[in-house]
Amino acid sequence: MRGPSPLKFFYKGLCSIPTHLNHLLNASIQTRSLKLATQIHTQIITNSYTFLPFLFNNLINFYAKCGCLNQALLLFSITHHHFKTIVTWTSLIAHLSRFNMPLQALSFFNQMRGSGLYPNQFTFSAVLSASAATVMILHGQQLHSLIHKHGFEGNVFVSSALVDMYAKCADMLSAEKVFGQMPERNIVSWNSMIVGFLHNNFYDRAVGVLKDVLREKTVIPNEVGVTSALSACANMGASDSGRQVHGVVVKYGLVPLTTVKNSLMDMYFKCRVFDEGIKMFQSVGDRDVITWNVLVMGCVQNDKFEEACNHFWVMRREGILPDEASFSTVLHSSISLAALHQGTAIHDQIIKLGYVKNTRVLGPLITMYAKCGSLVDAYRVFEGIVDHNVISWTAMISAYRLHGCANQVIELFEQMLSEGIQPSHVTFVCVLSACSHTGRVEEGLAYFNSMKKIYDINPGPEHHACMVDLLGRAGRLYEANRFIESMPMKPTPSVLGALLGACRKYGDLKMGREVAERLFQMEPHNPGNYVLLYNMYTRNGKLEEASDVRRLMGVNGIRKEPGCSWIDVKNMTFVFTSHDRSHSSTGEIYKILEKMEKLMKKKGYVAETELVTNSPDENEERGLWYHSEKLALAFGLLTLPTNSPIRIKKNLRTCDHCHTVMKLASKIFDREIIIRDINRFHQFADGFCSCGDYW
Repeated sequence: MRGPSPLKFFYKGLCSIPTHLNHLLNASIQTRSLKLATQIHTQIITNSYTFLPFLFNNLINFYAKCGCLNQALLLFSITHHHFKTIVTWTSLIAHLSRFNMPLQALSFFNQMRGSGLYPNQFTFSAVLSASAATVMILHGQQLHSLIHKHGFEGNVFVSSALVDMYAKCADMLSAEKVFGQMPERNIVSWNSMIVGFLHNNFYDRAVGVLKDVLREKTVIPNEVGVTSALSACANMGASDSGRQVHGVVVKYGLVPLTTVKNSLMDMYFKCRVFDEGIKMFQSVGDRDVITWNVLVMGCVQNDKFEEACNHFWVMRREGILPDEASFSTVLHSSISLAALHQGTAIHDQIIKLGYVKNTRVLGPLITMYAKCGSLVDAYRVFEGIVDHNVISWTAMISAYRLHGCANQVIELFEQMLSEGIQPSHVTFVCVLSACSHTGRVEEGLAYFNSMKKIYDINPGPEHHACMVDLLGRAGRLYEANRFIESMPMKPTPSVLGALLGACRKYGDLKMGREVAERLFQMEPHNPGNYVLLYNMYTRNGKLEEASDVRRLMGVNGIRKEPGCSWIDVKNMTFVFTSHDRSHSSTGEIYKILEKMEKLMKKKGYVAETELVTNSPDENEERGLWYHSEKLALAFGLLTLPTNSPIRIKKNLRTCDHCHTVMKLASKIFDREIIIRDINRFHQFADGFCSCGDYW
């Protein structure tokens, strides 16, 4: 039979003695009853018990555990220092660290030492945690010296906290040294090493430490160690090692733990053993949102985007509430599918579940609308954000860049800077690309130089590629080449590819051949480089050299990815390939193409057959008219309402001929045509393209 609730004693006036008050205070900590705690606090003051350390410490502990850290700090500050014991200071330092206030925790530690109190092993463990959170190794090294001075280096808890601190400060050599000198190690010590190697990207070492644990007789691996080792295997893509860790999980009875099953799923998905990941998911009985998130992300990682969306909706039907990770992942799937209808349905869920102010969700939402071709909706989401941060700004800037709206990119970037938002490296990629597409060479150079000087961002290969593209598009090929030679890192294929594209544009065959040969060495199986060199030769009348390039492709077994385009009509997706005659409306489609060709020729258009950039096999005008995006366009003209935009997606870069035809078609048929190719969006209207013929 249950006894009377301890809370009843308070209301009956039976708890005027300190032990009863302390008992009630412990009960209120369990129930998180702030009202009761304040009443007990009143009794402590009324009865002049504030001088009793155990009541004072418990009261501070209660306020902190209830989230009222300011109240705990106020109580601490108004209490005479004689009543503050090492327990009081240690408790407060630990709570400050847990509340992500590490600098304040370090400050309190120094105040404690100034008051004449000596830290104990618990104090050092708490303050080392705060030091690790600052990621400033100097703090940790100073604490290490104090630990040595006070003789706590041999304490297993303090040494484990030291290992953790050094690992979080990315100094694994010092972490290993401390670990190696420990006279005694427990599972926390071993886990600190495994987690440290994982977070510092030494994945094989993390798995190796778990193997060392298995050879120890005094410790048994737990979920922290195995989940960290599984994450290391996942990041390496090492399915064999992952299966071995799976065996350890089974041996030590850790399979029933949901966190372990989630980690096993994640490992199998990232190692592309998709079926094993699905089996693990099916074995999870009580599936929470994290389990579903791992499944949806696993589908994305294995390019199963439709399945990812389907699983998201199954999760919703089962009553699981998605979190920001759920929305971010499923929006990525919608982007990959270019499925606007799917994205808008997810947007409805975001509104319904109250995530309309979460920039971590709204950033991907902006990107989804932009990559699905609806720049207006992307801006509408951006405009509705009250508290912008770099994520939302960059998402909208990137959206404008994707749609070829270079001027808007620059304007929005300058507006972001005026509001005091620090740009990221991604922001600068968008801005430099915009400068490239608008010929703003001097502005682009200024932005590039400001990255390190003003914003302390080291330009990466992608920024250097933008600069080469900027100089190359402006015809400053030799300056672009000198820029590459001055790079602090080896040029990547994207950097040299930008220069090769510029050589093709300006007909510099000599430099183009040299750059192409370097690219053949770096990425011998990329057909795009061969095609660009082939076209340069044909443009210059060097047909024999062009044939040599084609033969080289054959010798290396290189085949260009077949071009295909798809268009959505009445919630159905129709796919077209070049010269496609498989569609039920083929006859009507080709009649539209013939009509289109005649109308364009009446306007004086003559195809340049050497501009066949996507395939060296198609060098006749007739072949140009049957590219996949033109077939999709003809089908769109046949089936979509006259006031509806024609949205086409293509898996390759759209060629010059198709680009010109789309511009003319938008004028002749008075239609808005939106094409998403592998690089960007092209919005054609009234004979013009949003990219300004730079793409």
